[in-house]
Amino acid sequence: MIPISQPSITQKEIDYVTDAVKSTWISSLGKYIDQFEADFARFCGTQYAIAVSNGTVAIHLALIGNKIGPGDEVIIPNLTFVATANAVLHAGARPVIVDIDPYNWCIDPVSIEKAITPRTKAIMPVHLYGHPADMKKIMDIAQRHDLVVIEDAAETHGAKAYNKTVGGWGTCATFSFYGNKNLTTDEGRMITTNDKELNARCRYLRDHAMSKEKRYWHTEVGFNYRMTNIQAALGCAQLERISELMNKRQQLFDWYQRELKGEKGLELNRTSEWATNSYWLICMEYEGWKSENDRDQFMVNLRRKGVDSRPFFYPLSVMPYLSQPVNTPVTMNTYMKGINLPTYFDLKEEEVKLICREIKTILNGR
Repeated sequence: MIPISQPSITQKEIDYVTDAVKSTWISSLGKYIDQFEADFARFCGTQYAIAVSNGTVAIHLALIGNKIGPGDEVIIPNLTFVATANAVLHAGARPVIVDIDPYNWCIDPVSIEKAITPRTKAIMPVHLYGHPADMKKIMDIAQRHDLVVIEDAAETHGAKAYNKTVGGWGTCATFSFYGNKNLTTDEGRMITTNDKELNARCRYLRDHAMSKEKRYWHTEVGFNYRMTNIQAALGCAQLERISELMNKRQQLFDWYQRELKGEKGLELNRTSEWATNSYWLICMEYEGWKSENDRDQFMVNLRRKGVDSRPFFYPLSVMPYLSQPVNTPVTMNTYMKGINLPTYFDLKEEEVKLICREIKTILNGR
C-alpha cells in the first residue's frame, strides 16, 4: 500500500532528538525550544514565534491573545479542517462561514466583505493544501474595517503570496507540525507575529498564566499549551532541511502533472499567478464525479490497487453542530470532486507513475 503521507526522518532528526533526551531536558524547557522559535520566526520573516503543543490550541491561543471571545464573530472559509471552526468556538466566539475562490480553493475576499457585521472582530484565512489565500486583498479589507487577521497556515510552510512568506502577513499566524505536514515535530504548532504585546501575552497564557516575577503565582486562567524540548529538537532538524523538503514537493507535483496531462476532466492543484504553492498534498479534482458516492467509489477502487487517497474536507456548514444557512456554491461543488493523492518526501518517481496509471485505468473503465 502506498500511503497518503509519511514523515521524512533522517539521521539528523535522530541525532537532535537523542541529544534532547540525553540532556534530560525533555519537557517544556530546553535549548531546542528557543532555537526552533528563533529559526522559525526567521524563516517566516517575523520578529516572534511561539511554540505550542498542537494546532488547535495555537488558533485558540491566538484568538484569546487578541481578546476575541463571546459576542465576537470570526469569518472563516467553508472548506477547511474542522479545527479552524472549533478553536473559534472554544474561544466563545461565533464562526461565520463564507465561500471559497473557485481557482485556488482559499477563502474568497468578496465573500468576506459581504459577511462583515458590527460584531465581526477577525478574519481567519486558511491557506489550503499548500496554496496561500489572497492576503493582499484580505489585508486591505481588514485595514478598512479595523479587523484582526489570523492566518491559519497549518498546511503551507514556505508558501508565498505576492512574494511574501505566509505567516508574516496578518496580525499573527498559526502553523501545524503534525506528522503529515511538510515540516513535522510529531504534534505541535507555532504562532508567528510581529506584535510585541501579542507575543508576550501568548507566552504568558500558554504557561498557566504564571507570573514572571513571582513563581507559581497566577492572576488569571491560563493554559498548558507548551511544546516539549524533544518535539522542538525534531523541528530544528526538519527546519534545517526545509529547502530539500519543499523542493521534493514541487518535484512530486511535476511528476503527477506530467503523468496525468491530457486526462479529460481532471485537474491538479492550480496556483494563482501571485502565489508560490508549497504543495502540502497533491490534489486531484475530477469533473466526472457527480456525487460523493462517485468519488468514494473511485477511492475504494484505487485502494484495491494498493494506493491510498483521501477526500477533500467536508464543508463546515454540513457538520451537525456547525450547521448554518450559508450560500457557498463553490465550496459545495468543490468538495465532492476533490481527493488528495500520496504526497511525501520518500515517494519515488516510479511509484507516482504507478499511481497515475491506476488512476487513468479506473477513470476510463479499463
